[in-house]
Amino acid sequence: MSRESIRILGIDTSLRSTGVGIIEAVGSEMRAIAYGRIYNKPKVPHSLCLKHIFEQLTDLIEKHHPDMAAIEGAFFAKNAKTAMILGQARGTAIAACAFKGLSIAEHAPRRVKQAVVGTGRAEKDQVAKMVVRLLNLSEQPQEDAADALAIAICHYHQRALPEELQVKNI
Repeated sequence: MSRESIRILGIDTSLRSTGVGIIEAVGSEMRAIAYGRIYNKPKVPHSLCLKHIFEQLTDLIEKHHPDMAAIEGAFFAKNAKTAMILGQARGTAIAACAFKGLSIAEHAPRRVKQAVVGTGRAEKDQVAKMVVRLLNLSEQPQEDAADALAIAICHYHQRALPEELQVKNI
């Protein structure tokens, strides 16, 4: 793998608290450029939440110029309404990245945990603690932000795999 710098935007979508994180990597060295969450209050209508997610993501992309984006893959929710709302938030995040010209890949939650912790059954706190170690952060990020950083780390690691094992862009 070359020694040039690459920036990856990781996104952990939800309607009320979408985690975002941008890492920059050169070789095996990684660092966090920006991370946090896009928060929407519970009483805000869904349409305005989606608009806010789109605007915040496009602003983040314009400010930090990531080279690509990675998003957590869809999961199967028992509640159809919850799955539909999550799908709308994911679609909005994907549209914001596409609007800004980024290639987008998705990674299953188990793959992210495997890449960051070493086991696909890791707990959220284990993932967050490894994110702190891998990125040499001074404190543990908020849960959604830690998940987004983990998705970015996973994507960076998977780029080193042979092409036939890499996740395809969406």
